[in-house]
Amino acid sequence: MSILSSLRYCLSDPGHTTNLWLAFAFMPFGLFFDFFDGKVARWRKKSSLMGQELDSLADLVTFGVATAAAGFAIGLRTNVDQIFLSYYVLCGLTRLARFNVTVAMLPKDKSGKSKYFEGTPIPFACLTTSSIMATFTFLGLIHESLPLGTWFAGSVLEFHPIAVLFFINGCLMVSRTLQITGENFILDTTKDMGFKHVSCVAKARRWDESGT
Repeated sequence: MSILSSLRYCLSDPGHTTNLWLAFAFMPFGLFFDFFDGKVARWRKKSSLMGQELDSLADLVTFGVATAAAGFAIGLRTNVDQIFLSYYVLCGLTRLARFNVTVAMLPKDKSGKSKYFEGTPIPFACLTTSSIMATFTFLGLIHESLPLGTWFAGSVLEFHPIAVLFFINGCLMVSRTLQITGENFILDTTKDMGFKHVSCVAKARRWDESGT
């Protein structure tokens, strides 16, 4: 529904933002259902490989494609902008695929849950990006009024600097040095040639294992 709302907005008067707000509003519903489908599965003590794959596909569409569609709707429409949007979706796909492949091999705690996951969860990337876009929409900073304007206008490299937000979130999702635990973000970066090992820990919201 979020994707279709973005498409309806693109076909309507840009001054009428009702469909755009609907596109933003449907995203938290996706997070709600993504959180509780895992809870219900554990409560019923039932799971299947098909369910796991469908969950990842739903996450990709809900938090990846829908977010990119909203970005396109607010004005990120140049060729370079679209490359950033596509990169974000592909990083989300990579993050979800890696989760499915590695979850069985990651160290577990006493309850059987993985102690950490690599990269930020795609729901986190979606909510941060969509929140910023919703703020821009509320302030009327969309289309020609996007913050930081347009760079290299009129050339093949024309793009909106705000589109880099999608690139950054994409990189965070596929990062192997960013480890997400139940209660922390842990960034481990070890340089070659005996350089110093750096660990940075910051409190963050607990993300359910069943999501991503």
